[in-house]
Amino acid sequence: MSTALPARPRSAPTHKSHIAIVASIYNEQYTNALLENAKDELSIILPNTQLDIARVPGAFEIPVACELLLSGDNPPDAIIALGVIIQGQTKHAGMVAEAVTNNLQTMAIRHKKPVIHEVLLVEDEKQAYARCMAANLNRGREAARSAHTMVELVQAMNPDKIKKHIAFTKK
Repeated sequence: MSTALPARPRSAPTHKSHIAIVASIYNEQYTNALLENAKDELSIILPNTQLDIARVPGAFEIPVACELLLSGDNPPDAIIALGVIIQGQTKHAGMVAEAVTNNLQTMAIRHKKPVIHEVLLVEDEKQAYARCMAANLNRGREAARSAHTMVELVQAMNPDKIKKHIAFTKK
């Protein structure tokens, strides 16, 4: 496990970004901390961002909300998925985490849009605190930085932009 946040991105995208955050309400003290830290970081690194926030009951509902956002008329440039699953005595937490992970990855690939996965599966509240509320390793801030990086990367790799820079000649 890393013990520090990655460095802040140095550049800002040249256009106004549209980011959506989908955050669960379950384990509220931790998910609220993730959400607030992500919002604070986005306000610094992407100050002109249109930010949409959707709250869902639990981690299992996050992929549905993400799919609705990505399938809508005005899909965001990236989605940040935030949630905290605390491992219990059964396999339920692992099954939920695996389903969420698989669905988020599938929709990111299908829609060709970054879906930043910070739905955390932790063993106990001590781990949840360390990842959601501590200053050194804050997954909300890390998610915002990842969203910034991916929005910039997707813009640079945009097939329409690439086609404009390639000249095809007939022989």
